[in-house]
Amino acid sequence: MGNRMRAVLFAVALLATSLPLAAATAGPQSCDDRTNNTMEKLLECVDVGGVREHQAALQAIADANGGIRPSGTNGYDESVDYVVGRMEAAGYDVTVQPFQFNAFIQIGPSTLEQTAPGSVSYVEGTDYDLMSQTDAGDATGLVTGVDLALGTAAWPNDPSTSTSGCDVADFVGFPTGNIALIQRGACSFQLKGENAAAAGAVGAIIFNQGNTPDRMGLINGTLGSGYSGGIPVDFATHPRGQEWAATAGLSMHMIADVIRGERTTFNVLAESTSGDPSNVVMAGAHLDSVNQGPGIQDNGSGSAAILEVAEQMAKVKPRNQVRFAWWAAEESGLVGSNYYVANLTQAQQDDIALYLNFDMVGSPNFVRFVYDGDGSDFGLVGPPGSDAIEAFYEDFYAGEGLASEATAFSGRSDYQAFINVGIPAGGLFTGAEGIKTPEQAATYGGTAGDQYDPCYHLACDTFDNVSLEVLDQNSDAIAASVLQYAMNTESVNGVPGKGNFK
Repeated sequence: MGNRMRAVLFAVALLATSLPLAAATAGPQSCDDRTNNTMEKLLECVDVGGVREHQAALQAIADANGGIRPSGTNGYDESVDYVVGRMEAAGYDVTVQPFQFNAFIQIGPSTLEQTAPGSVSYVEGTDYDLMSQTDAGDATGLVTGVDLALGTAAWPNDPSTSTSGCDVADFVGFPTGNIALIQRGACSFQLKGENAAAAGAVGAIIFNQGNTPDRMGLINGTLGSGYSGGIPVDFATHPRGQEWAATAGLSMHMIADVIRGERTTFNVLAESTSGDPSNVVMAGAHLDSVNQGPGIQDNGSGSAAILEVAEQMAKVKPRNQVRFAWWAAEESGLVGSNYYVANLTQAQQDDIALYLNFDMVGSPNFVRFVYDGDGSDFGLVGPPGSDAIEAFYEDFYAGEGLASEATAFSGRSDYQAFINVGIPAGGLFTGAEGIKTPEQAATYGGTAGDQYDPCYHLACDTFDNVSLEVLDQNSDAIAASVLQYAMNTESVNGVPGKGNFK
């Protein structure tokens, strides 16, 4: 056993000792020995403490790898190893599916600092951010403004007219080796960055346009996967851009410590060793985090929940084959699930009875959302059978005396690849950057006016960033749905089941 894995296991043990008593309490002792082939037995054994054990393992892996687990990093690869080890030990047939994707990973802190006429260090996330898909670089140079329209006495042009950096002519006379200061507006960030590089810039700072209130601060801007400038590019606020444009003799130092380019990553598939392979029930969750944090809620919650369900169902002999999936590179644009579905034959697609998606199921300021399979709330109808999946979850919550409401198939998670080829889909969600309404706070508790997950895509998405209440409830709902459809998918696709399952 390597030193890194010893450190991970030790950290898992420490985190486990910090669990609240209710969460740390294991299920009935007989769970390790019995076959959980009824709802009563399975829900008794699917325990939030087991889910938290897996989340603790993912947190420990992140801690050992710079606090992150994005696809293409050691943190992600060790997350894969953890899932594979648990699923193989549980007796599943496990497949690790490699594929290439266009990675953009920030592996260290960035730098933006004024080196002349004074010395000022600027704050990432406040004054500036790296542009997504920037190339790596360490550049120092004088700063030269490029066709700026700032609406001041010195620059009387209205900011709404900004075409800064969009034309090669904007860079006529640009001093080779300088850093380009460019304003947002009129054309893509990619074109601005590439034009700067072609003119000899060693780096570029694009600042917000400043023509409307929503074009003043920072945004999650991207240069696009096709960016070929070869220089680092930052995005800054409009006030900072104005300040820098008015500073004579300004010199800056910028560092972008990133990985960019083709990388190999891995989906994990774990199948039951029995059940009808022509009527497969799939349950999936993405395993990767964003660059900014460990991703223990997004999506360590869904990943850990289906891992716990799979372990507790390991001795079940399902009528239909059950396939659990942990997707890679979801945060890079749903790449893993799209790759998986695109590489299925038509016959293999036809064998999938349904797909259940669990992406963020423990949000601290939660709502119990169910995907709107019938389209009655949002008008985006899932493939035939998706309505039955929605109804299953609504009925499950109602049977537990719990409120729920619909959320749209917005295309933001891994269900989309399945919907695109006509496979019935559904699942659960507890909210991301959306804002909880007063009506929702009255129904579910929590804080109106705050995000459902205040740590969404941030470094604070840690082991503590979870509602144990809803994680416990949703772990049961996930278990119930997987077992239900493992035995009977008649309500979804007309294939009859067996036993006491409807």
